[in-house]
Amino acid sequence: MSGSFSDDVQSAIDAIRVDVARLHGELTRYGLVVWTSGNVSGRVPGADLFVIKPSGVSYDELAPENMILCDLAGTVVPDTPGSERAPSSDTAAHAYVYRHMPDVGGVVHTHSTYATAWAARGEEIPCVITGMADEFGGAVPVGPFAIIGDDSIGRGIVETLTGHRSRAVLMQNHGPFTIGATPRDAVKAAVMVEDVARTVHLAREAGPLIPIPPEAIDRLYDRYQNVYGQADDARRVPPAQDAPAQEEIYA
Repeated sequence: MSGSFSDDVQSAIDAIRVDVARLHGELTRYGLVVWTSGNVSGRVPGADLFVIKPSGVSYDELAPENMILCDLAGTVVPDTPGSERAPSSDTAAHAYVYRHMPDVGGVVHTHSTYATAWAARGEEIPCVITGMADEFGGAVPVGPFAIIGDDSIGRGIVETLTGHRSRAVLMQNHGPFTIGATPRDAVKAAVMVEDVARTVHLAREAGPLIPIPPEAIDRLYDRYQNVYGQADDARRVPPAQDAPAQEEIYA
């Protein structure tokens, strides 16, 4: 594959480049990353392609023209803007998710402090606050330990989240990965998983946690995903096989 595309596909690539570059700023805005760690990627609609950040580049230097275009094998598409740089070290993981979860349009990875602390213990975040029931439909699960560099992390993400309502997984000893129908949706999940990780940690430090009954979690999740927001908001498609429908991000 070379960097020659139809006008429609090229327009879609250009739009995703802008979106992904901008969304990296949300990771720094919410304090989810330090130095050059973390990454956002976005699937190109209508093509077997995705856009991801370059490896080891300062967030201040990220721009649409240096986002890297890859195919779904995780190979950089030659003769495209940014193709002279190495893509994120997590590119193989993102590519695996896109290949095996066709409804996923965005993937995010951070080392956000509290979520990573839960991952370091290999402990899921229990569903003990209503906002967590709303957003994740239950506990945030833990994925297996995997080494960076090949698609092992991607396999762990897919195995853990397939059929699960959560859009976040805590990869053991590593940190959170989130998925979404769009890159923005995945970034929202990254922001929210750090928020609940912090809140539940502080609550447990103060005393015993009070679980939310499963039937109440189901009701809260259904209301938030299907009622909350404006009537003309587009609803999310499920990112995992057999997972219940979820909503698009609400501002």
